Amino acid sequence: MMTSHTRLCLLGAAIVSVFVLTACGKKPQQGGKMPPTRVSVVTVTPQRLGVVNELPGRLEAKRVAQVRARVPGIVLKRAFREGSEVKQGQVLFQIDPAPYEAALASAKASLAKAEANEVQSGLKLKRYAPLVTIKAISQQEFDDADAAHKLAVAEVAAAQASVKTASLNLGYARVTSPITGRIGRALVTEGALVGQGEATQLALVQQLDPMYVNLTQSSADLTKMRQAMKNGQYQKTPEGEAQVTLILEDGSEYAHKGKLLFSDISVDESTGMVSVRALFPNKERMLLPGTFVRARLQQAVSEQALAVPQQALQRTNSGATVMLVDEKNIVTVRPVTTMATHGDKWIISSGLKAGDRVIVSGLQKIRPGMPVQAAEWGVPPQTAAAGAETAEKTKPEVADKPVANAASKPANK
Repeated sequence: MMTSHTRLCLLGAAIVSVFVLTACGKKPQQGGKMPPTRVSVVTVTPQRLGVVNELPGRLEAKRVAQVRARVPGIVLKRAFREGSEVKQGQVLFQIDPAPYEAALASAKASLAKAEANEVQSGLKLKRYAPLVTIKAISQQEFDDADAAHKLAVAEVAAAQASVKTASLNLGYARVTSPITGRIGRALVTEGALVGQGEATQLALVQQLDPMYVNLTQSSADLTKMRQAMKNGQYQKTPEGEAQVTLILEDGSEYAHKGKLLFSDISVDESTGMVSVRALFPNKERMLLPGTFVRARLQQAVSEQALAVPQQALQRTNSGATVMLVDEKNIVTVRPVTTMATHGDKWIISSGLKAGDRVIVSGLQKIRPGMPVQAAEWGVPPQTAAAGAETAEKTKPEVADKPVANAASKPANK
């Protein structure tokens, strides 16, 4: 029989064998170093880009007309639907015309009387003309007749002016739209007394197609851009390329492009801003006056622009910086100066050169001086890593195959 001592010896030998086999199955670690961090980079290359600035602004109707009562009276009728489109010359309100019709009739009667007096004085002057030559009448009588005729002519002219004034006042009793556009709510109702002492506003008409957008730009940014143009870094945007993109309140882009009209020549003393105006079509009436918007405005073109994605830029108290990968795959930091944006990119005016590899993703995992494994941005690093792992796994299988064949030859014999 097996003694207890023998059992203990066999159990100990079995445990030792297990540890030895486990230790033999472990792969040796290669120096204990972590693999380089993977990052994505973009290689900086010169390209032609438009220098785009995003500016705040408000929408404004191209034409605004305040409809006012030009003569006093009682409003008898409102002849439009509030919020509708009205045409130039369309009747909007009717003020009681009776007093103005009476005034016109009185003016016409005064004109008829003046014209009759002119005819009478003219005939008298015509009769006196030959008599004064033969001394049948005195010179004084002739001069009086001549003066009376001239006075009658002047009275006719005054009466004609009165008729015209009365006719105008009667026409003003029919309040018409001065422009074509959309009219808002009526500011008075039927029965209201208007125009008494002042020109009462009755409604507001606004032309909504096209629409202005009034933008504001820092005078410092504008000066910087003009200096860059002077130095040859930027060129003026060619005619027809200076389009403006409108960003609505919800962050969406307006479907139609606008065009730049002008940039103001004076700076607002209180804000240090310069006014810029653009024009946008608005056939669908999506744009409303007074709406706060933002606009992307192309103000210049750079033929050899160096640009990096916006996420590659880091802002600190000392300025903007980017992280680069040098020729030894070591991370370095480079201060840069930005000029403007183009889409989702920053245009760099100084700090970078063609061929620099700028880190775009993986910035949280690295620091200056670290070695990294760089892959072009847009190609996932995992794809390259998976390919490398596949190649590594394939190599041993290809190498082991001839060895196995060599070992099998003696067995076949």
